[in-house]
Amino acid sequence: MYELSYETPPDLFDLGDLRDELYFKAFVFPDPSTTGSYIVVLIHEPHSQLSFARPGDDKWAWVGQGREYKDCTYVDGLLYTVNYFGKIDAFDFTASPVKMTIIMDELKYPVCENMYIIQAPWGDLLHVWRTIDVPPNAPSWVPGKCLSETLKIQVYKMDLEAKQRVEINRLQCDSVLFLGHNDSLCLSAQVHPGLKSNHAYFTDDFKELTVLLKNCMRDMGVMDLENSVKKEIVSQIWSNWPCPTWITPNLMKLNQAFNI
Repeated sequence: MYELSYETPPDLFDLGDLRDELYFKAFVFPDPSTTGSYIVVLIHEPHSQLSFARPGDDKWAWVGQGREYKDCTYVDGLLYTVNYFGKIDAFDFTASPVKMTIIMDELKYPVCENMYIIQAPWGDLLHVWRTIDVPPNAPSWVPGKCLSETLKIQVYKMDLEAKQRVEINRLQCDSVLFLGHNDSLCLSAQVHPGLKSNHAYFTDDFKELTVLLKNCMRDMGVMDLENSVKKEIVSQIWSNWPCPTWITPNLMKLNQAFNI
């Protein structure tokens, strides 16, 4: 199924550690064909590929197309994905075999460390770029701290017909973004008045560093999307794996959320 890498020797892991090496992100989406059931999508190693499971499946279905995926969202029966190079694909799981359509080609060069694809409350698909790097003039080493941090967050509205990305610095409907090592979300501050509109709330999502430095301070905060000003919203914490999570979904209410 997979090509064996000859660059590195095989490794042995305990089951408790193996998931850190294999699983990147898991997503739960309502299954539109069956009331009260869900589709689970997994981004996994090697090469950040896709597998999924539908109601009644007794094993994962490996998609076998594409690699280096970073994020995905399920809209109108299609799974939209974004990879490390900014390529946007759409998958139809109802087709046999699964049908993949290229929505937008890869960018010429990778432009940031993490990318997200999010459905906005007003209907648009958003392509979000998050730049993580060591700030200018940062010290070479600080005990207990990973020096890489979020420096910039850019938001693009996707024009699917023209196959273009249009950069925006203001979200409609007083919305906010939640970014991290879990499901990416765009919510309305009108419904949640405690949130700051046109801001991005973020937690760690740089897997390579986070796994290696499990007991360091975390890259957490809130950023104004208009001017990139960043603030802490909680006292800086140390946390081991997994990364902090903003929202824990309630599966009983997940269908309602996707039907808004």
